[in-house]
Amino acid sequence: MPRDRIFRKRLSKSIFFKLSAAFILVGLVPLFALSLFSVQTFSSYVVRYTTSNLQQMVLYMSYNLDTAFRQYDDISKLMYTGRYEGFSEQMSRNQTYNVNELEQINATPIDSFLKTVLYSDTYITAAYFTRESDGKLYYQDRENHALQSDLLPIKQWQADMAAQPNRLAIFPAHADPYFAGSKRDVFTVARNLIDTSGTLTREPKVVGTLFFDVDTSLFRQFSGESALGEQDELVLVNGDNQQFFSKQGGTGTEKILSENPDRDLLILEEKVPYLQGRLVAGVHRVALFEQLFSARTTVYLAILIGAITLVVVGAWFSRRLSAPIRRLMQQMTVVESGRLEPMPELAGEDEIGRLTQSFNRMVERLHIHIDEAYVAQIKQKQTELSALKSQIRPHYLYNTLEVIRMNAVDKDADEVADMIHALANQLKYVIDYGEEQVSLEREIAHLQDYFYIISVRYDNRYTLRFDRSPEVDMQRPVVKLCLQPIVENAVQHGLRTRKKGTVLVAAAVQNNQLHLTVHDDGSGMDAETLSRVEAALHAESLPGHSIGLKNVHERIRSQYGEAYGLTVTSREGVGTSILLRFPLVE
Repeated sequence: MPRDRIFRKRLSKSIFFKLSAAFILVGLVPLFALSLFSVQTFSSYVVRYTTSNLQQMVLYMSYNLDTAFRQYDDISKLMYTGRYEGFSEQMSRNQTYNVNELEQINATPIDSFLKTVLYSDTYITAAYFTRESDGKLYYQDRENHALQSDLLPIKQWQADMAAQPNRLAIFPAHADPYFAGSKRDVFTVARNLIDTSGTLTREPKVVGTLFFDVDTSLFRQFSGESALGEQDELVLVNGDNQQFFSKQGGTGTEKILSENPDRDLLILEEKVPYLQGRLVAGVHRVALFEQLFSARTTVYLAILIGAITLVVVGAWFSRRLSAPIRRLMQQMTVVESGRLEPMPELAGEDEIGRLTQSFNRMVERLHIHIDEAYVAQIKQKQTELSALKSQIRPHYLYNTLEVIRMNAVDKDADEVADMIHALANQLKYVIDYGEEQVSLEREIAHLQDYFYIISVRYDNRYTLRFDRSPEVDMQRPVVKLCLQPIVENAVQHGLRTRKKGTVLVAAAVQNNQLHLTVHDDGSGMDAETLSRVEAALHAESLPGHSIGLKNVHERIRSQYGEAYGLTVTSREGVGTSILLRFPLVE
């Protein structure tokens, strides 16, 4: 079972974890509930208040625009009412005669009349009058630009007015390139001059048409007085959804709706009665409710800080409560391992303090009992073992081998001398009593001495290689004589049938374990043989074969536990790999 899974399982069963979780839960639930309720209430109020103010603003703008259009309607009716100085009813009886013969409107020259229209409102930039009989064009421009009449779309405008010749026509915002050097955006107001002096007919008698351009800064003035941001949109459309003005440009209200797939725009609209249209505003919610979002962020941050505080306090409380119990459990583990050491007394007279005192009294009594019952027997056994060891004089053997080696050197038998030296090193390594674990460096050195004798025996047909990853510490402890039996098996059963071969010993750190892999490129094993070897490793009794592997496997497991030991893999004709797993202990 993976360590993290074991840790989670133990944590879920811990009473301190449950106590801390309950403490944190009791604090967090009211905090979250109260905070979220406050945020929702405050947000709802701000949204309603802000939306209401924006709706009033759009209503005010639509009213002003409707008033402006009605004003321009009154200006266009000056051709009929003649509300200016010098006008008389006698002058306006025959508009056809006045326009065609006298080139005047209501006894006023057409150019003078156009100037009157031009300066009747500060936003009117130019005024035109086209005579119906011959198409003659009269114009006045506030900035005295030269008119390029071929670019003036009068015929198109007149065609649009033909369906309702008696009504005022308003054409949407456009540029005025027909004035040389002009870069204004204007919308055009037009009204036909109809002769009313004779008998009324089904088709009115159009004498001419008055046009005047109005600067779109009129709209921008209204939008500038509003609370709209730079990215917000404002569109004026008529009843046919034809755009008259757009704050951001574009082709109409479709733009607002197409750019609002996720409802990130607040859409507000009011009717403009004169146009039979509507004024549509698209306000970005993020910019509009920026302060609201800031307030929400502040509240959420406060919730987060409160939650972190509760977690920290809960963890501190649990740690403060569980620390002495954990120390007691650790000390119990120490006692289980055979070291009968009492635990330092804890300050306080609570239940944990009394538990510690009881544990220390138990350790003291156990220590006394072991001293009385077993120490004498253990000392006696150690004395007998020392006596047996003293009977063996390994130094005599070492000295004898050294004499033989020097004799071989004297006879120029260097290879024999090296073999004797390697054998002496192996004997020192094997006969050294009291060592169950050695460093990886010493184990590899012993293996090299052993393999030297093997290579000489088989005429240097086989090679031993050692490879380790950078994170492997050569001073890590391993079971003594764990590699030599495996390498011996590799030579005897894997490489012996080959003319040449290599044994590779690789050391690496994986999954918080030290992995030693012994690989040979020998004959390998078939599936049946591999199954018998694996069964022998896990058999309860001593098998008839693979004794060396079984011995190493059981020694590793007895030293470090059931999670460690040997794993064998092999492919026939490819080779065999044996993996030894050790814990990363100091």
